[in-house]
Amino acid sequence: MNQVIIRQNLTSRMEAVQSPIIPVVSELIKNNPGTISLGQGVVAYAPPPEAIEYLPKFLAEPKNHLYKTVEGIPPLLTAITEKLQTFNNIEINTNNSIVVTAGSNMGFLNAILAITNIGDEIILNTPYYFNHEMAITMAGCHPVLVETDENYQLRPDAIAQAITPKTKAIVTISPNNPTGVVYSQAALQAVNQICRDRGIYHISDEAYEYFTYNGVKHTSPGAFPNSSEYTISLYSLSKAYGFASWRIGYMVIPKHLLVAVKKVQDTNLICPPVVSQYAALGALQAKPEYLRNNIAAIAQVRELVIDSLQSLEGLCKIAAADGAFYFFLKVNTEIEPFELVKRLIQQHQVAVIPGTTFGMHQGCYLRVAYGALQKQTAKEGIERLVRGLKKIVNS
Repeated sequence: MNQVIIRQNLTSRMEAVQSPIIPVVSELIKNNPGTISLGQGVVAYAPPPEAIEYLPKFLAEPKNHLYKTVEGIPPLLTAITEKLQTFNNIEINTNNSIVVTAGSNMGFLNAILAITNIGDEIILNTPYYFNHEMAITMAGCHPVLVETDENYQLRPDAIAQAITPKTKAIVTISPNNPTGVVYSQAALQAVNQICRDRGIYHISDEAYEYFTYNGVKHTSPGAFPNSSEYTISLYSLSKAYGFASWRIGYMVIPKHLLVAVKKVQDTNLICPPVVSQYAALGALQAKPEYLRNNIAAIAQVRELVIDSLQSLEGLCKIAAADGAFYFFLKVNTEIEPFELVKRLIQQHQVAVIPGTTFGMHQGCYLRVAYGALQKQTAKEGIERLVRGLKKIVNS
C-alpha cells in the first residue's frame, strides 16, 4: 500500500503535463518507411560556415572546457547586443539584461520560474505552442486560454478580460507557431500596454523573427518605449541559423529579474554549452546573404504549398499565414485529429501534427510544417496530404 501511495505522489505533478507529440509522430513515421514528414518545425539547411570556423577558437583555449558565466560568454553577449539594436530596435541599458540559454524553450521556463509562485496564472492565446503550456503546468501554475479570432489574430479585449489577481504574464508568439500568422504592431502594442497597466509581464516569443513574407515586418514588443521593465523577449538560433541541435537561444529580461533567472539557470544548466556559444558567435557574423538566400528558398517552398492547398477549399479552412513555416488547417470532418494523423501516415505516407496538442479540442485541426523540405520533396509531401485528406474525409 505504501509503495502505491509513493508512486502516486511521485507522478502526480507530471501526469498533469501532456506528452510531447513529436516523438509519438516520429515513431509512426519510423514504422511507415517512405513517409514524408510535414511535422517537426525545423529547417533543412545547415549552420553558416562562420559557425564552424569559430570552433577551433573554442578548442584553442584550454579554459573553455571549464564552466563559464551563467548568463553567457562576453563576446557572444556583445554580438547579441548589436543584433538586438540593429534588427529588433531593442537597446540594452540599465533596465534590462541578456541571458544566453540552451534554446528559447529554456528561456521560457527560466522566465516562468522567475516570475511565478505555485498556483499563479499565465495567459496563452490559442492555439498555443505546446511546450509553453507544458512548462507552465510543470511549474505548478495554470495556463489560462484565450481564443484568437477566426484568422488566429490576437483579441486584446478578450485577453484583458481574462486577467485575474493571480495573472503574472501574457504570452505572445509572433511569427506564430503553430499558425504561421504575424501579429500586427498595433495588436502587440495593445497587449504590451495591458501588461504595463495591470503590472504584469509580457513574454514575447520571437523564435521565428526572420521568417516573414509578402513585405510583412516583424515587431519586437521589447522595442516599444519604456517597455523594458516588464517585457521578456525570447529568441533562438535553432530556426534561422540551422542550430536546432546546438541548443542556443537567449532572452532579454528586466534587470530586476536577473538574479532570479540566474538562480534557475545555474541550478538547471550552470552555463550554456560553451562550444555552442562559440558557434553562435560565428553564426552571428554570417554574411547577410546566408539568411536572405535560405529564407528566400523557404518562401519558394511556401508558394508551392499554398498552390497545392488551394484545392482543399471547402474541405479545409486555411487562414492566411505570413510568417514562420507553418499552415494551420481546420478540416471539416468529425474524425478525431490524432486518428486522422495516423491514417495519413499509414495510408498516404505523409505526417502532420494534430491540433489537439496546441490546445484546439473543438474541431479537427492539423499543423503543416514546410521548412525542413526541399522544393521537390515538399511538393510531393503536400500532394500526398491533399490526396489523403480528400480520400479519407470524403470516404
